[in-house]
Amino acid sequence: MRPIATFAALVLLAAPAAAQERITYKSAKAGSSYYQMAVELAEAMSGTANVTVEESQGSVQNVMEVRARGADYVFTTPPALVAAAQSASGPFEGRSDPAFDGIRALFPIPSLTMHFVARADSGIEDFADLDGKTVLLGSGSFGASEGEKYLEMFDIDATIADAELSNAVAALKNGQIDAFVTAGSYPAPNVIEAAASTDVEILSMDEDQVAETGRTRLVIPAGTYAGQESDIITTSLPVLAYATEAMSEDTAYALTKAYWDGKNDLAGNAAWWAGVAPEMIDAATTEIHPGAARYYDEIGVDLPSR
Repeated sequence: MRPIATFAALVLLAAPAAAQERITYKSAKAGSSYYQMAVELAEAMSGTANVTVEESQGSVQNVMEVRARGADYVFTTPPALVAAAQSASGPFEGRSDPAFDGIRALFPIPSLTMHFVARADSGIEDFADLDGKTVLLGSGSFGASEGEKYLEMFDIDATIADAELSNAVAALKNGQIDAFVTAGSYPAPNVIEAAASTDVEILSMDEDQVAETGRTRLVIPAGTYAGQESDIITTSLPVLAYATEAMSEDTAYALTKAYWDGKNDLAGNAAWWAGVAPEMIDAATTEIHPGAARYYDEIGVDLPSR
């Protein structure tokens, strides 16, 4: 396996024009899997693109900041939120802005994966057992809103803890909560920490529950987390990295090519990169950046028409 530092060399060879670029990469809350991914990408591009990773309070904030950012802005979000911003619906109702129309997709990153993590001694073995229990959802993130939606959808009357997700592992270990909900590409760091520090039960959905959510079915293989003896059936949501039309075609091409050229090295250092494939760009609801589209055309990926 080549060292991850070779990723930067690939960027340099791919497009010297990108070497002088300063990129701001807006991802997620510190401590989340997506923030860790951002750090991995920034380190991989060190010496080629000067990437500054910024903590975010969630994907909605990432999209909203398009209004005040320039050509150097790269951010991550589920495609559905870009569509909502461009149609001024959902969390963007009454907050329309012409800048949203300039959002352009670059490449997919690992999907958001729903995790429902319960203390093993809480007696929670399935979703119905969450009824009457104390559950921490956090706030301002996809996982929080999706978790709340699932609790309502499955007719679960739980007490919602008034705490941030960053406190979830300590609160679970100390018995202050019975379970927490988090969305991050597996293996998720906070779930790894929880499973390593106390006995946990990660809940699995049945097929009817998956269908009811309307999300993509995903299987977390047995052995992903400490004490996990069986596969876990859950749901996922595609996530893409975006720029805007203000980014030059050459820069977008260089970043996209470098990402895919170095993806195997990234996967060798962190398992969550292994499941990403170029065809996943099809999840984009907006136009692909012309620079990124040039690269996909070179490798024979059919792009969605927008």
